[in-house]
Amino acid sequence: MKKFLNIVLSFFMCFSLCGCNKTDSKSVKFVTSCYPMYVIVQNLVDGIDGVEVLNMSEHHSGCLHDFQLESEDLKRIERSSAFIINGAGMESFLDKLVMELPQIKIIDSSVDVPLIKDEDCEDEHHHHDYNPHIWVSVENYIKQVENISEGLGKVNSANKERYEINAKKYIDKLKVLKTQMHEELDNVKNKNIVTFHEAFPYFAKEFNLNIVSVINHDPENEPSAKELSETVESIKKVGTCVLFVEPQYSSSSAEIVSKETGVKIYTLDPAVTGNGSKDSYIETMKKNLEILKSALN
Repeated sequence: MKKFLNIVLSFFMCFSLCGCNKTDSKSVKFVTSCYPMYVIVQNLVDGIDGVEVLNMSEHHSGCLHDFQLESEDLKRIERSSAFIINGAGMESFLDKLVMELPQIKIIDSSVDVPLIKDEDCEDEHHHHDYNPHIWVSVENYIKQVENISEGLGKVNSANKERYEINAKKYIDKLKVLKTQMHEELDNVKNKNIVTFHEAFPYFAKEFNLNIVSVINHDPENEPSAKELSETVESIKKVGTCVLFVEPQYSSSSAEIVSKETGVKIYTLDPAVTGNGSKDSYIETMKKNLEILKSALN
């Protein structure tokens, strides 16, 4: 009888120990805050059994401007092995999350990425000191892949080597993309662009483009008459430039500016939405490349 009890006790001790480290068990769940991070993690876990990836926001919802955490979001994050964020101030709800779930492991992809100061950080609609759209730069995106790969390996050490292998494969693809984009954009005739909102400073910096004006500093609301007037005046001062709208937002305000200035409208995608495929970021950037070549030449 005593021997039987010892066997039962040993079984339950083993079961408890296995359950203590859910990140090194066969079932691992990662939650990402926004679509660009989801695409990265999808690539990093490719081919690894027992690892699930969920995106907190919908694939078509765009940037997390003024995103409000709901109870279901908290439950989903609480059940995860780690929460992967863009960082740089994009997740304005982060303080609330840490307060509600102090034990949650957070992987910040923006670590050591050079940030651009947000010129409108004192505006009532801005909740961060730096522009958070770091992924729109291919070079930054590569750094984010490295940061997330390192973070996943620390959280789930059993698959650390697999994450590193997958990271290298994805980074190699991104480097090919980056080289191609530089080869075809570095010598374009016109460098002056007007963007719908502040999603492209990092992209412009990487490819040496000049953002003449930003139409809307608060993409969730229509720009004021004053903002539109300032954009029109900025365009008239520089003369030659191209106006870009984003597929995630209405183009009505850009059409007003175009009518006033005669500047042609094109669509440039900040890669914040997509179909969920592992190659969607690269596919979006290649489409952007073709549009930019046509518009700027």
